[in-house]
Amino acid sequence: MTMTNAVKSDRKALIESVLSEAVLARLATTNPQTMQPHVVPVWFMWDGEFVWVSSFVSTRKIRELKNNPRGAVLIESKQEGGKLQAVLLEGTVELVTQPRQLVRETASRIYIRYLGPEGIKDPEPQSWLNDPQNLLIKLTPKRIISW
Repeated sequence: MTMTNAVKSDRKALIESVLSEAVLARLATTNPQTMQPHVVPVWFMWDGEFVWVSSFVSTRKIRELKNNPRGAVLIESKQEGGKLQAVLLEGTVELVTQPRQLVRETASRIYIRYLGPEGIKDPEPQSWLNDPQNLLIKLTPKRIISW
């Protein structure tokens, strides 16, 4: 679902504005046995069609997405004047492990959004980029809600 097909034109500017900010997003997954929601803060990138999140194979969110490839991402705008603006994207998830060049380049773009071009050169983010357990969560929105 692209925003041009899914969202009324009067909401597109708000949605693009919120999704362009380097703020923490919240990723929601579901435990397949208990159906208990699991919500975690994540760094993200919106490319106009997909939400991208970098993660690692060993995390609970990845285990849950392997069993149930549905998730949601909530992004809240920086609060100005007490006005709440947010975008909720619900959809299906693909776990992307290959090609490694795509994983590395996309993860790098995500990290630069939050750390800056100099911050990504530090040893810790470099270790994340080079970790073979690093993968991408690619959320394809089926529904986009904004307020």
